Amino acid sequence: MQEGEIWYYNAFICRGLVKTFSIAENGSEHIINFAPENYWTGDRESLINGTPSRLNIDAIEPTELILIEKTDFERICAEIPSLNQLVNQIIQKSFIVSQGRILANISFTAEEKYQNFLEKYPHIVNRIPQHMIASYIGITPETLTRLRRNMVKK
Repeated sequence: MQEGEIWYYNAFICRGLVKTFSIAENGSEHIINFAPENYWTGDRESLINGTPSRLNIDAIEPTELILIEKTDFERICAEIPSLNQLVNQIIQKSFIVSQGRILANISFTAEEKYQNFLEKYPHIVNRIPQHMIASYIGITPETLTRLRRNMVKK
């Protein structure tokens, strides 16, 4: 998906890894989310409001995903209450993760942000280029290089 398009789907990653990001005026990426296999992804704001997205979604690895249009997904959830309950649990968990990320970004040091990322995402850390991890945690690639070098020394 490209910024400016309307997002119509609930997307489930079957295989691969995608990133959701915005692009600043200076051309730098601000990564919002990584979604590996068995994760859902997309732009909820665009999907719910029918407005042009402010985000982009790109595959980091070759990726297979299932796209389910909003109306079909709503119908399936209505017909299968247990799926609807699961979707609500996923949304609640996503909100809690987002809240924790906001708190970390405003109160953690750069080293704490990186350590937190390593602890929360050990299953994907080696699949993501270092400059993307730096973008996700809100530090420069140079700072991340310095942190990693210092961690090896310890």
